Parts: sequence; structure tokens; C-alpha cells
Amino acid sequence: MALDRKDLAILAELTTNARASHTELANKVGLSSTALARRQKALEDEGYIQAYQAALDLAQFGLTTTVLVRIALESQSDEALKAFEAAVVKCPSVVRCFLMSGTDDYILIVLARDIQDFERIHRTELSRLPRVARVQSSFALREVVNRAVPTVVFGEVKR
Repeated sequence: MALDRKDLAILAELTTNARASHTELANKVGLSSTALARRQKALEDEGYIQAYQAALDLAQFGLTTTVLVRIALESQSDEALKAFEAAVVKCPSVVRCFLMSGTDDYILIVLARDIQDFERIHRTELSRLPRVARVQSSFALREVVNRAVPTVVFGEVKR
């Protein structure tokens, strides 16, 4: 499926308000509600839209501390990678995990209430991960940008 300007406009609008009604979206992108619904369904069927989710204010839940954790494994064998990945998926405080190139094998994004809570997470979750040789943590001071999608994806679509 080749995306045109209308498809990109629909996607751009949905990234800022996934709860917009078909009527609202249709008005914003210049389509009828029926045409909009048909295009949105096609975007879902083709996998351009994978899910809809709410963006929560995590501070309301007491999660005010974001920690970037760099992990180096003792080995990069397939068995070590699989064991680590199976275990990290079960860590409730880890919200993202990336396999990396370079000196660190993984970077994790961990959410905590404060530094003391991160100490608990380090002790009860991170230090129990298999095959870990080194853990380095950095605390985010302030979030500057948080986009679900880089705006370059939408090209010249007027928002």
C-alpha cells in the first residue's frame, strides 16, 4: 500500500489524538467520514497502525524518576542474549529495552518513584538478570522531547 498525503495526514492526526472520532478526523484531513473510516481501516490492516494507547501522566502514579541503564553481558553468545532477554521482559520496572551495538549490549529505560525506589529495583530486579558483567545507570534530569513518531515520517503534511 502506497501512502498518499491523506493517509499521512490521518496518521499525523492520530499520533496526537488517537481518540478522535471519524467525523473529527475527516474534517481535519478533508475527507468524508466514510472515506476516512475506510482509509483508517486499510492503514490498520496493512500494519501502519499497530495499536491505540493512552499516554498516561506517570507522575500521577508516583513514577517521577527515569533511569537509563546500560548493561554489558559477560558473553554475547546466543544463549546469553536469549537468557537475558527472557529475564528482562519479566522485570516490571523496565519499560523499554534495546539490544545495542557498541560497548553496551543493552540499554534499558526504567521508571522509579525516586532514587531509593531505584535502589530497590536495582537490588530486586536488575542485579538478578543473568549473564550481566556490568550495570551503569544514569538519571534523567528532565525530559526534553517525547514523541511516539518522529515528525519527519509525515513529510510536508500540514498539521
